[in-house]
Amino acid sequence: MEDGVRPGWRDRPLMKRLPLLVLAGLGLWLWQVTGTPERELVWQLDGAGWSAVRGLEFQVTGADGQLLKREERFFSAAPPAELTLKVELPEGPYRVLIFVKEEGRPTRPPWVESLTIGQDKYVLRTLRLPASR
Repeated sequence: MEDGVRPGWRDRPLMKRLPLLVLAGLGLWLWQVTGTPERELVWQLDGAGWSAVRGLEFQVTGADGQLLKREERFFSAAPPAELTLKVELPEGPYRVLIFVKEEGRPTRPPWVESLTIGQDKYVLRTLRLPASR
């Protein structure tokens, strides 16, 4: 404040950085809007037979058969009634192969589920274990 002159609002450090902060915020917003959304694929395990299951493997493939996500879950006892798989997927058709590993039995053939992903970020499916052969 030399000579009794107060600095104007344009001379403040925050105001000098404001355009850069606005651009950074806009860039972050555009990145979030245009990025591939994360989906929650929720599998509810229904019916009898799950108590012998000690492992589940999920493989999410695109329409072209390319593997997009693979995740294995192992259990010391029966699996929980609900499993959540988080994966970044744009809208479109997908296949999920589910490998069921039971205690004391050979691995079953993969179970194939078709999914069509829309705008929802939360996809709920029910799995009923088919009888062993």
